[in-house]
Amino acid sequence: MSETGSSFSETGPYTLAIDGMGGDGGPEVVVAGLAIAADRHPSARILLVGDEATLSGLLARHPRAATICTIRPANSAISMDMKPTAALRVRDSSMRLAMDAVAQGEAQGVVSAGNSGAMLALAKIVVKTLPGITRPAMAAISPTTRGDVVMLDLGANVACDWRNLVEFAIMGEAFAKAVLGLPAPTIGLLNVGSEELKGDERLRQAADVLRNSSLARQFHGFVEGHDITAGTTDVVVTDGFTGNVALKTGEGALKMAFTLLRQVFTSSLMGRIGYLLVRPGLERMKEWLDPRRYNGAVFVGLNGVVVKSHGGTDAEGFAAAVDVAMDMVTHRFTDSIRERLAHMESLTAVKASDPSQTVPAS
Repeated sequence: MSETGSSFSETGPYTLAIDGMGGDGGPEVVVAGLAIAADRHPSARILLVGDEATLSGLLARHPRAATICTIRPANSAISMDMKPTAALRVRDSSMRLAMDAVAQGEAQGVVSAGNSGAMLALAKIVVKTLPGITRPAMAAISPTTRGDVVMLDLGANVACDWRNLVEFAIMGEAFAKAVLGLPAPTIGLLNVGSEELKGDERLRQAADVLRNSSLARQFHGFVEGHDITAGTTDVVVTDGFTGNVALKTGEGALKMAFTLLRQVFTSSLMGRIGYLLVRPGLERMKEWLDPRRYNGAVFVGLNGVVVKSHGGTDAEGFAAAVDVAMDMVTHRFTDSIRERLAHMESLTAVKASDPSQTVPAS
């Protein structure tokens, strides 16, 4: 397969494989985002997969992106409304070929702004889950009053058992270390109350395993909904149904707050004067809460780094997703999960055989 558009003469191994055709903005946003990423990661090697003529023309307009990119032609692209089962049958799509590069060891991670369902299905089939992980999860970073929080699962698994929640805690801890740079991130299980007797059996079993594991010192216990934005813990673990509802509720509340502020500051002359007085603070808050800063949800638990950019993001947002993938590759995210699993498997095996048995903390 021919490869063009790069200043590198050799092929692989690449840092990241990029689906050049995914997202609402398509290749234009992807390549513009890579131009920004090139300034932040000048030593990165990017395998850019997609329509060769389109990508070549865009790289000519973005010479910074061209310095780190090699094009790999793809004959088709996965549409945003294609069903996952149909996407699995398209073996020459840009998303599939980018996943293939990770599975074959050509690249260490993949980033796409394309169809979420298709991306998860392809990741499971092509990249595959790590040994010891029953289900991959979707993780992302959100702002809090104390900094940032990692939350998972955000929709990949609607129903989960206690073992899944323990695995999510392992993966969330490794993610917070890699992306947030925290040496010992704290972990909370999302529940209807903070008391030990609250919640269902699966939550209590997961909490019991975590209290008697190598993560015991970092395990805070149960947290409630308000603890997410309060930043009570660095990692919040929950099932995909609850996590997705919490995420969308938070996004909706944020939009409502900005809408109400706009109404207050435009409804009268005094409101407009007040806006001029508080404008610097509002601009700082807007920058802090800018969703582009937090773009880049991650499918964790796979044999490689797989990052999902929001389909409707712009170039700055796509560059942020590339930043997340680069952080995970640099900090050996996948290896960190493997190391944790080596110890945690023995704990989950004991708990599965006898849920009432307690394992001594390591």
